Amino acid sequence: MRAFWAALSLLVIAGVAEVEAQTYPSRPITLVVPFPPGGSTDAAARIMAERMRATLGQSIVIENVGGAGGSIGVGRVARAAPDGYTFDIGQWDTHVGSIIYKLDYDLEKDFEPIALISNNPQLMVAKKNLPANTLGELVTWMKANPDKINFVNQNAAANVTGVMFENLTKQKVQFIPYRGAGPAMTDLVAGTVDLLVVQGAVALPQIRAGAIKALANLSVARSASMPDIPTADETGVPGLYMSGWFGFWAPKGTPKDIIAKLNAATVEALADPAIQKRFTELGLDVAPRAQQTPEGLAAFQKAEIDKWWPIIKSAGIGVQAQ
Repeated sequence: MRAFWAALSLLVIAGVAEVEAQTYPSRPITLVVPFPPGGSTDAAARIMAERMRATLGQSIVIENVGGAGGSIGVGRVARAAPDGYTFDIGQWDTHVGSIIYKLDYDLEKDFEPIALISNNPQLMVAKKNLPANTLGELVTWMKANPDKINFVNQNAAANVTGVMFENLTKQKVQFIPYRGAGPAMTDLVAGTVDLLVVQGAVALPQIRAGAIKALANLSVARSASMPDIPTADETGVPGLYMSGWFGFWAPKGTPKDIIAKLNAATVEALADPAIQKRFTELGLDVAPRAQQTPEGLAAFQKAEIDKWWPIIKSAGIGVQAQ
């Protein structure tokens, strides 16, 4: 009898899950942005949420949960009910680089991939009155003025890039902790910090306005969305690369039918010429169609983990003060 009731319970649970998947979504959905408002992650999330609302028939509410390089917000998703009503917009910092933090969740096992959204060139930018216009000039100035440069540390990518910069140039920077790219950019424009590594979505408007200056694109090659910004290889620090991208993840155990609906809404949004235009203006390159699938994102994340985790571990990179 005990086995009978256990089997019956499993059937009931499966039936409820199937009904919920068929009627999903029946109420607003929460999209967790693991950084404060004003950054590139927040901008991309709001663009996608508004367009996906039309497909899903429900509003997508943005919830900004900053702190610890985005790991607090991602943890909120890892612990959420796997019912499709909570998912996050993640990136290199949160779903690869955050191993520099002590996490209470598993980056490879506690999430269901939905779709890769974009590839995002990372820029190293500087306050406009910094006495250097290229990375080479910056290194020369730092050699003549040791211990004078501060470097914003607002997420894992910034942390890793800062340590890589130190290792490649044999120069030291003073890390300044911030909770997100938005507040950091405000202070860079004000001239109270010197260097910031950030995605083009945040930096380009300020670069175009002349409020800050771009020292380098940290991609292997120049980006189609910002072809006038040279790479680190071209400007004096060869090998200074940092990956940037956005993707959607749901909690582990979210039904496949629900993942499929979220994926379909994402793919439809990314195919919209208006969204593509917005992304280009922000310096975001829409992900290739093959990587806009759950399987595509899973394979992409695995490749990023295989590439970056050994680099982070071998360099002994840990958390700078947050």
